[in-house]
Amino acid sequence: MDSAPSSLPPATEEPAYRVFLDSLDYLSSEEITRIEEAYVYSAEKHANQKRMSGEAYITHPLAVAGAVVEWRMDADAIMAALLHDVLEDTGTTKRELSDKFGREVAELVDGLSKLDKMEFASYQEAQAENFRKMLMAMARDLRVVLIKLADRQHNLQTMSSMRPDKQRRIATETLEIYAPIALRLGLNKLYRELQDISFRLIYPRRAEILARAMKAARGNRHELLSRILEGIKTKLTAAGLKAHVFGREKSLYSIYRKMKEKTLSFSQVLDIYGFRVVVENVPACYLALGSLHSLFKPVPGKFKDYIAIPKANGYQSLHTTLIGPYGTPVEVQIRTEEMHHVAQDGVAAHWLYKDIEESGADLQIRTHKWLQSLLEMQSNDSAEFFENVKIDLFPDEVYIFTPKGKIMAQPRGTTVVDFAYAVHTDVGHHCSAARINHELAPLRTELRNGDMVEIITSPKATPNPIWLTYVKTGRARSKIRHFLRTMQHEESARLGERLLRQELLTLGVVPISIPAEAWDQLIKAGGQKTLEELYTDIGLGKRLPSVVARRLLAREDMTADTPSNMTLAIHGTEGMAIQLARCCQPIPGDPIIGSIKKGSGLVIHTHDCPTIRKSRTSEPQKWIDVEWEPEEGKLFDIRIRVEVKNTRGVLAQVASAIAEAGSNIEHVSMDADPEHLFTLLRFTIQVAHRNHLANVMRGMRHIPEVTRIVRERGGEI
Repeated sequence: MDSAPSSLPPATEEPAYRVFLDSLDYLSSEEITRIEEAYVYSAEKHANQKRMSGEAYITHPLAVAGAVVEWRMDADAIMAALLHDVLEDTGTTKRELSDKFGREVAELVDGLSKLDKMEFASYQEAQAENFRKMLMAMARDLRVVLIKLADRQHNLQTMSSMRPDKQRRIATETLEIYAPIALRLGLNKLYRELQDISFRLIYPRRAEILARAMKAARGNRHELLSRILEGIKTKLTAAGLKAHVFGREKSLYSIYRKMKEKTLSFSQVLDIYGFRVVVENVPACYLALGSLHSLFKPVPGKFKDYIAIPKANGYQSLHTTLIGPYGTPVEVQIRTEEMHHVAQDGVAAHWLYKDIEESGADLQIRTHKWLQSLLEMQSNDSAEFFENVKIDLFPDEVYIFTPKGKIMAQPRGTTVVDFAYAVHTDVGHHCSAARINHELAPLRTELRNGDMVEIITSPKATPNPIWLTYVKTGRARSKIRHFLRTMQHEESARLGERLLRQELLTLGVVPISIPAEAWDQLIKAGGQKTLEELYTDIGLGKRLPSVVARRLLAREDMTADTPSNMTLAIHGTEGMAIQLARCCQPIPGDPIIGSIKKGSGLVIHTHDCPTIRKSRTSEPQKWIDVEWEPEEGKLFDIRIRVEVKNTRGVLAQVASAIAEAGSNIEHVSMDADPEHLFTLLRFTIQVAHRNHLANVMRGMRHIPEVTRIVRERGGEI
C-alpha cells in the first residue's frame, strides 16, 4: 500500500480545486477526506503530464469529477472520476488502486480504462473492443457510463488544440455512440450538449452560419413568443393550476438534422415554437392539457401520452401540437417536476433527487435490462457487434402489446421477427407467423404503435437468411447471424465427414481401420485443433476430400489433380452445407454433379448445366459425382416458361392445372408479344421430383390455349 504524501502538491492550491471541494457539501467529512486523498494521488501520478493545450493534466480528471458532483453522485464515483486515467496513462496497477482506495473504486476505474495495450488490426476494431469492455462494466455498475460521459463531455469542450482530423473523428464517434447513450439513459441536457459540440467540430462553418441565423430569428420572434407564453400562463391560472411555463429552444444540431433529413429551409424549422409546462402532479397534467386544447386548436394525430406509457429511458410527458396565433404550430410538453428532473438528468436523477428514489430505482432496473440486451449481441466480429449496438442506440420507439397486455417498446420500423426475438431468443428462432390485432400476418410485417402481436411458433421453424434483409434491431440481427453461423458449422462438419468417408471407401479403406495416430498427425499438419474442425474445413470447401484422404493414407500414387471416383448420396434437404444451384435448379430425378465451393460447402448442379461446362473441363478435381437419395415430403423450386394464346381466363386455367397436379406456385410474371396474340407466362413452382414436374407439364398441355412449355435454365449460381 502506498504511504500518504508528506505534503500536499501545488495542485491543491488551485482555485478550481477549492471550488470543487466547496461543492462536496452533501457528503460526510470522512468521504471528503477520501476524495482529497484520491485527488492528491491523481495529481502526483499525472504530475509530469500536460494536456495538448499546455495545461496540467490534473485539470481534466478534476473537471470530470466536477461534472459527476453536479449529479450529486457518491464518494466512490467521484474518486473513480479523479483516478479514471491513472491505469491507462501512469503505469499504476489495478491492485495498487484496490489496496489504496478499495475494490469498488478500482473496478470503476478499470471499467473506464481503454484497451490501448492490446494490439488490434484497425482503429475500428480497437474502438469496438473498447466499447464492448465499457458495456460490460456499465452492466455491472451504471456509474461507469456516467463518468465516461462526463469524461467525453470535457474532452470535447477542450479539443481546440488537436488536429482537425482527430477532432472530427472523436466528434463523429460521439454523435454515433456517446450522444445516443446519453439519450437512452435520459440525460437529455448532456445529450444536446454532446451533439452541439460535435456538430461544431465536424462542420464549424455550417454551425457558425446556423448560430447567427438563430440569434437573428430569436430577436424577430420575441413578440410572438411572448404573446403565446402569456396566453398559456393566463389560461392555466384561470383553470386554477399552478404551473411553471417556459419556452423550449431547439438545439443547433437538431435544427441542422431536421433541415437535412426533411429537406426543410431554416425558416420552416424555426416556424415551430416549443413550450414546456411543469405542474404539481399527474392529474394536473391532464387538466392543463384540456385547458390548452380549449385555448388553441390541437392538431389531429399529434398527441402522445408518455405518462401512461413512458419511454424506455424513463421519460414521461404529455406531448401535443397546437395551432397558435397566425396559424403558427406550437409544440407543448406537459409534465410534473419529478418528470422534468428525469427528463433532464435520466438515471442521474436517482442520485440528484432523493424524493424520486423509487422511480429512479425503476429507471436503473430498466437501464440494466437494456445494457444486458446489448451484451447479448456479443459476436466474434468486433465490427459487426459495434454496428448492431449502433442500430439499437437510435430507437424511435413504437409500443407493442403482447396477448397478456404487457407493453414492449420497440424501434420504429420493427418487424414481427424483431418482436419475436425481443420476447425470447427461442421464440425468435422458431417463429413461423403472427397474429397482429387477431389477424394473420407474415413475418416481415412492420409493426405500428398500439399493435397487439401474438407470435406463432413451430418446432420445425428455423431462422432464414432472408430475415437479415428486413429485421430492424441489432438483437435480432445478432441472434439470427449466430444461429446461421452455428448451423452452417455443424452442417459443414457433417458434410465434411460424409465426403471424407466416401472418398476413403472409394479407395478401398474403411475409416475405422485407420489408426488414431494417423488422424492426429493429419489434424496437426493441417493446423486444426480437432477432427471436427478438419471435417468443417472439408465441408466448407477449404480442403478437398481427395487430397485429405491421400495425406491420411500417405498414398503417393494419387496427386492433388486426380479426379475423385467417389459418389455421394444426398437428399437435397441437408440445409446450408449442401446448396442446390440457382442457375439450373436441380430436382430429384435429374442427373447431378457437385462442386466444393470455398466457404459455401457443396453446390449441386445438373449434369447439363451450361454454367459449369467450362469449369468441369478445366478443374475436374473439384467435381464429385452425386446421386439423389429418396426422401418424402420435400418440395423443390423450379422455373418453367409457358407460352399461351392471349385469351380471357387463360392464366386461371394454367394455375388451376398446376394446382390439380399437386404443385404450389411461388411466383408468376407475364409478358405479351407486341401484337397481343400470345402471352409468355413465367412460373416458379414447387415439385417433389422430375416425374412430378412431368405430370404438371402434362396437365398444362391438355389446355388448348397452351402452345409451348419449357423448363427454364440460366440465372445465378
